[in-house]
Amino acid sequence: MSDHIRWGILGTGSIANKFATGLQAVADADLIAVGSRAQDTADAFADKYGAPNRHASYEALARDPEVDAIYVGTPHTFHKDNSILCLEAGKAVLCEKPFAINATEAETVIQCARDHGRFLMEAMWTRFLPVLIQVRQWLADGKIGEVRMVTADFGFRAGVNPDGRLFNPALGGGGLMDVGIYPISLASMVFGVQPSRIKALAEIGETAVDEQAAMVFSYDTGALASLWTGIRTSTPQEATILGTDGQIRIESPFWDAKTATLSVDGNDPVHIEPQRSGNGYNYEAIEVGRCLRAGKLESCTMPLDETLAVIKTLDTVREEIGLKYPMDV
Repeated sequence: MSDHIRWGILGTGSIANKFATGLQAVADADLIAVGSRAQDTADAFADKYGAPNRHASYEALARDPEVDAIYVGTPHTFHKDNSILCLEAGKAVLCEKPFAINATEAETVIQCARDHGRFLMEAMWTRFLPVLIQVRQWLADGKIGEVRMVTADFGFRAGVNPDGRLFNPALGGGGLMDVGIYPISLASMVFGVQPSRIKALAEIGETAVDEQAAMVFSYDTGALASLWTGIRTSTPQEATILGTDGQIRIESPFWDAKTATLSVDGNDPVHIEPQRSGNGYNYEAIEVGRCLRAGKLESCTMPLDETLAVIKTLDTVREEIGLKYPMDV
């Protein structure tokens, strides 16, 4: 692996733009190539971010010999096929969340990476932010004692567009898969395991996707997670981790964490606002580069087994609320 990781970006939508912007803040990474379904969109994206190689198909991007790693930034329903395309072409893959539509798809992609000996990671970018790194350290140090409860939410009010990604079942629409995955992934990070029991309720809208949902998870320790999400309801977008000796509050928006407060019983609160670089998406790119240079096939911060476990939790929540997609097996 060279000193600089040579990146390709598959897709040219809004999330791909955010990743490309973040990549500009990574000193040892270069955006080499862009893949789109049309030459004009590939050219426009490449012109914007200075990528020399512009491909009018995803297949051409996957075959580009100058690319080490590919960021998959297409809609949810295409993640499996796009990731497999790149893995089979010998590329490392960073796949946008949600990693796949369901556990069957996720298992297929993970097995492909392992069969081909290629690096693969879910792009849960918040996991690598400086605030979340400090939160994990506080938890590891037992600062708040035994964790008893997590509350977290991520909802926003969008206008209904039946053909748009958010409201179209054929594109994996709904709040749960788009933003609900953030509080669910946070709970997974905090507890280190998936819940033993899941209860959920949702409002399924006219386009047959979840417009708002609430979930309660219970764990074998007796701990609870209370989570909610939505695409037709704005929420505070905060997270609180409650322990036997104190609490950690990640201020809004917790999914783009910039500040957090540790409150330990009997002590003054500790407020942190660590310095950040880039737009936040750079940190996941840095992690991919670190892993590739170390010869690792996955990240210990966002391991594949946890990615699969979270997808299984999402499957259970969808079963609870009656949310089915056309591509579900």
